[in-house]
Amino acid sequence: MKLYWCPQTRSFRALWLMEEAGPALRARVDRHPQGRPERPAFRTVNPMGNVPALADGEARVAESAAVCAYVAECCPEAGLAPALDDPARGRYLHWLFFAAGCIEPAYTEKFTSLELSGGNVSAGWGSFDRVIDVLEAAVHPGPWLLGDRFSAADIMIGSDLHFGISLLKIVPARAAIAAYVARCTERPAWKRAMAIEDAATPPVAAGA
Repeated sequence: MKLYWCPQTRSFRALWLMEEAGPALRARVDRHPQGRPERPAFRTVNPMGNVPALADGEARVAESAAVCAYVAECCPEAGLAPALDDPARGRYLHWLFFAAGCIEPAYTEKFTSLELSGGNVSAGWGSFDRVIDVLEAAVHPGPWLLGDRFSAADIMIGSDLHFGISLLKIVPARAAIAAYVARCTERPAWKRAMAIEDAATPPVAAGA
């Protein structure tokens, strides 16, 4: 597998996932720091020209949730996805795709002060407040979205909540969400992925 990624982008999700998969992937993953490569060859991996994207033999995968789902299925021994006949798989898929379907548009709503007409039914994500309420309820029992089982869904949701708290600073201070994000960032795989990010991030010039 070759993962195309770039520090300080959504491709951190995929990088974290690779670290969680660990020995199942270590011998065949080439982490490749390319931000938005515009070369025609890369367009065969991701027509949108951005990261993350994954090449695995003849297979080509783009979009964070799709990359996470693909790698989790390729590495069942890592335990990042419930089996096809596991009742937890339905909720796993729900949360796996909740990030792109609800969290990101909700962040855009909040960050741009977008006014929604028609209340919570006018947009597919409902509203920023509803998304945060739903997430708070989902992570409150803990420790993970599927109870005691960590999954690729936690990678998607945990990354977005961390991003919303630490960088965008738009996610309100709620104890259950803060505790959930803290559990995510204490995972050894998170720390390894963040170390890779930090090493690949250019230093900020003095006075910038």
